[in-house]
Amino acid sequence: MTASLDCDIAALRRYAVARSLFTPTTLAKAVERLGGFVQADPLRAPARAQDLTLRHRVRGYRAGDLERRYPRLALQEDFFINYGFVTPELRTLMHPRTTHRVWDAARRELADAVLAEVARLGEAHPADVDAALGHGAVRNWFGGNSRLSTELLDGLHYRGRLDVVRRDRGTRVYRLAADWRPHDDPQAAMDRMADALVQKYAPLPAASLSQLINMLFHAAYQWQHLRKPTAARARERLAHARVDGIDWFWPADEDPTRGWRIPSQVRLLAPFDPVVWDRRRFELLWGWAYRFEAYTPAAKRVRGHYALPLLWRDQVIGWANAGVSGGRLSLECGYVSSRAPRDAGFKEALAEERERLAIFLGVTG
Repeated sequence: MTASLDCDIAALRRYAVARSLFTPTTLAKAVERLGGFVQADPLRAPARAQDLTLRHRVRGYRAGDLERRYPRLALQEDFFINYGFVTPELRTLMHPRTTHRVWDAARRELADAVLAEVARLGEAHPADVDAALGHGAVRNWFGGNSRLSTELLDGLHYRGRLDVVRRDRGTRVYRLAADWRPHDDPQAAMDRMADALVQKYAPLPAASLSQLINMLFHAAYQWQHLRKPTAARARERLAHARVDGIDWFWPADEDPTRGWRIPSQVRLLAPFDPVVWDRRRFELLWGWAYRFEAYTPAAKRVRGHYALPLLWRDQVIGWANAGVSGGRLSLECGYVSSRAPRDAGFKEALAEERERLAIFLGVTG
């Protein structure tokens, strides 16, 4: 490991907030600052997670900008540690990718027919592929039914054989991907993917660092045997400190104690925002448990269907449920201490964030 710093949890908290919520920049530069990856989620409450994440980091960002601009951006939809949007540089590290779900000869033949149909169409909507091939329905892994052609398209996309050109009313439209060149040094590729994770989520407690690198199983199944050495190599090259009995890690060229500036601002964060994504880190930094409850039965929800963590300065002090009705934004806030802070300026800062959120959504605040 690199030399340890004299650090405390307050410094780590400021550092975690300030390095992730950087000064807004262009969309392309923001994605690079986020490790080359933005997690996506289909729920829109009040906007999709990728949009809620980017609105804090991209100048003038509006809900839906990523999808609207996607055909002109040097980004691709793909699976990293979870599904989202990746830079070409990060995507190249993962492919050619294999999968633990090996297709038998019959399924490969069906997949080849799908590839041929995509090649014929140039840009292929799943409905057009299904109409041409008539594969019919198949049981999906959720226990429901889906079209076999759609399942094959998903599998081919995951394997790097297809690119997503755009979305048509939320449905992916595909084209053939270029051939991938095999990596000369798989360990170097894994190291770079680990660095992308650290860039996005630092500072990381040791258990979270290990968890994230284990999740590269999804990004590069063909190198799953390299996960343990990749974790060990990361711990050796990263800066670290032991705080309250826990080892924390971050990029070697950064210093959590250097006096990171935290504006007196309220931010409502996506459930998958890098500041709050790691629930283990969240509890260590802020002392309470945040849980995503969209898939929790309504009667068992504690904070709401899509509660947005509420950040005030460098403290996550509560949550808010946002909605739009009749073209107006509604906002219901809850607080860990059961009441809003009495800090000077909080009420005004919350009103300003409400207005920013309304502008982002294109509604009245």
